[in-house]
Amino acid sequence: MSTLQTKIVNKLPEITLAFWIMKICATTLGETAGDLLAQTLNVGYAVSSMILISIFLITLITQLFAKKHHPFLYWMVILSTSTAGTTMSDYMDRTLGLGYATGSAILVTILVAIFTYWKWSGLPFEMAKIKTFRGETLYWIAILFSNTLGTALGDFIADSSGLGFEGGALLIGSLIALVVAAKYFTKIPPVVLFWIAFVLTRPFGATMGDLLTKSPVKWGLGFGTAGSSLVLLAILVAFVTYAVYKHKEESNELEPVLGHEAIE
Repeated sequence: MSTLQTKIVNKLPEITLAFWIMKICATTLGETAGDLLAQTLNVGYAVSSMILISIFLITLITQLFAKKHHPFLYWMVILSTSTAGTTMSDYMDRTLGLGYATGSAILVTILVAIFTYWKWSGLPFEMAKIKTFRGETLYWIAILFSNTLGTALGDFIADSSGLGFEGGALLIGSLIALVVAAKYFTKIPPVVLFWIAFVLTRPFGATMGDLLTKSPVKWGLGFGTAGSSLVLLAILVAFVTYAVYKHKEESNELEPVLGHEAIE
């Protein structure tokens, strides 16, 4: 199969700077929207988790059975894993009373188990090579638990470590910067750096979400869950709309070439 055909078959986006901007916006929005539902609207963590996990399952099933890459659908699943991850983490840490440290430890163990099984299965980790139903399912399970872990880690760093929201965002941002540097100055496999960055962007989004929503008394910016969610949603929609436009242009350019290959 040619490279052009592979791009059509693969349903996951290319890893670019825009991808990471959308990822951070989506994860931060997941934090603020999850808190909006559970806390501001007073739905509660248990009910919020059930609602958001249901939305996640609906979007995930639609994504898994889609025949090609749809940017809006892909980012809907990312966003739904972020909101579901937020309420799942809060339910574990607060409703069940496990605490941030214990909840984070449990989630780290689960995520390590997922990656261990993934490695053992022989299925590829690279997004560009994920083309099977089983591989994509593992990909989304890993994303769900990495986002849930990110919320727990973000809350632990912001509330329990003494760093606060600003200090937590600075710490995780510095770690992300180290991952970027490692990409250019080390021989660490890119796929390893991708998953490290993917996990780190969730607590970065979580701490940024707390920084945006919490009151100045708690060292936040005081935008609230509703205001922060609207701003983040607008940014994400703008970037995804551009991704849809770009994807459509690339598809139109590929169609004549693929049609010619089919005739041959």
